Amino acid sequence: MTFTSNSSDDTRTIGYRLGKLLKPGNVVGLYGELGSGKTIFVKGIARAFGIHERDIMSASFTIIAEYNTVPHFNHIDLYRIERESELEELGLWDHIGGDTVSVIEWAEKVDHVLPEDTVRVRFRSLGNDTREIIVEGRDEKNWNNL
Repeated sequence: MTFTSNSSDDTRTIGYRLGKLLKPGNVVGLYGELGSGKTIFVKGIARAFGIHERDIMSASFTIIAEYNTVPHFNHIDLYRIERESELEELGLWDHIGGDTVSVIEWAEKVDHVLPEDTVRVRFRSLGNDTREIIVEGRDEKNWNNL
């Protein structure tokens, strides 16, 4: 499903609506250039879990942030990861699946090892504040409700 966002508020809203559909065990991979709207989108998803957007930070501060929500929510930002071996050192795979919803920014760095049913969200800047957001994968039929 393809969405057009004309503002940060639109991007947050699309993220929130996707967040309302996520269930324990879901993994969401976010793909796109720097500044394409990934962190804003995560803020929207997080709001669906009752997390205030000020609590969602970029990779310059943290790589894996865990939130004690129901279900548990993990925000993983791989911007600073340069080698696959760093993923093992971080214990990345301990933070994905199970009773947790995990959202991974810069998922292109680990796409080849993500679960097959990962929800993939691709961001493309169309100029100014306009973004194309493409949501693919698990339970796609439910996205008509976004």
